[in-house]
Amino acid sequence: MPKADYIYSDPTNANQITGSTPYGIYDSDSEFVTDSLNVCKWVAKRLGHPVMQLEFDSGSIYAMFEEAVSEYSLQMNYYNTRNWMWEHYASTNRESGSVFSSTGSHEPESAHLGTSFILSEQYGEAVNLGGNLTLYSGSITLTGSQQVYDLQADSSLESGDSNTRLEIQRVFNYGKSAALKFYDPYAGSFDQQQMLDSMGMGNVSPAVSFILRPLHYDVSRMQAIESNDYLRKSNYSFELINNKLRIFPRPKSDDAGDKVYFQYYLRSDVTDVTKSVNNSKVSDPSNIPYKFITYSEINSAGRQWIRKYALSISKELLGIIRSKYASMPLPNGEVTMDGESLKAEGREEKQLLMEEIKEFLESVSLSERARQEQEQADAQQSVLNKAPLNIFIG
Repeated sequence: MPKADYIYSDPTNANQITGSTPYGIYDSDSEFVTDSLNVCKWVAKRLGHPVMQLEFDSGSIYAMFEEAVSEYSLQMNYYNTRNWMWEHYASTNRESGSVFSSTGSHEPESAHLGTSFILSEQYGEAVNLGGNLTLYSGSITLTGSQQVYDLQADSSLESGDSNTRLEIQRVFNYGKSAALKFYDPYAGSFDQQQMLDSMGMGNVSPAVSFILRPLHYDVSRMQAIESNDYLRKSNYSFELINNKLRIFPRPKSDDAGDKVYFQYYLRSDVTDVTKSVNNSKVSDPSNIPYKFITYSEINSAGRQWIRKYALSISKELLGIIRSKYASMPLPNGEVTMDGESLKAEGREEKQLLMEEIKEFLESVSLSERARQEQEQADAQQSVLNKAPLNIFIG
């Protein structure tokens, strides 16, 4: 059986690498090309060359080396996905990938609320204090003696779509403040009014109305006036049923032409679970714009793992090849091949390397960092609890 050619006559010739790797992902990286030649020699010697002949050529080792680098890149991308997936959900453009560097590594980020902020927006949307929905404004024009108005059909809508169900959020139909009914804005001297204006209280009350009265007196008086207006009079109010607005009190002929304003969402926007703002954005791990890590950016620890992984899968491949022939006949006997043992050894080493890198990445994950910080804080608190307190003698 002829020996495979692993050590080329010109080890600096980059053309030996170009075209030998199946995907050519890293062929343009000069450091990958240089390391490919070195790793090829190292793997061949670890497998017994030149004492023992090997049943594959150097191109197979180049392919194993490329696979090892891609596997390392995959584990880094898994790590980044686990730590940062929800930070970029629906916010990062998967086409431009602005948070990822040109080398395929993840750009440093400062901590932020991520999806917690998105969730808080939805809660704020329910009380008109945030969210990503458009809050529209509309109005109805009052008509003398007409008390009930259909907001779906009789109103002027900012959205311009009267066929879409409206979610009314707020109606502006309030009477004057009760405080204006017992505070005379013209009471008190000019100096007193000027003093209150300079203190920012000019619109609250004149000086003579509250100087000797406690605050609860004014509050109780306003509540009494509001209760009297509500129970004994047709106080300004409204009733909203099925988007039909009933106005209180009943509009008079003098009110014709006046407007009552309201704010609303479109029901289709509220119930739509997919927002157009998320188009071309990260929605799941399949479209996060991760790239293959540039080999020249990998540190020495990462490159050592890659070399070991390339050796393990090369050993597995050699074992698979040799397993096809359990023994080789010779003139005076036969030679037993070690294919099964090589295959098992390569797979075991590969599994150990995968467990090693996964455990390491888990030990430096964000959740692990938070756990360690918690343990450190608890330990410091335990030390402080045992420290004697100072005794002050006064």
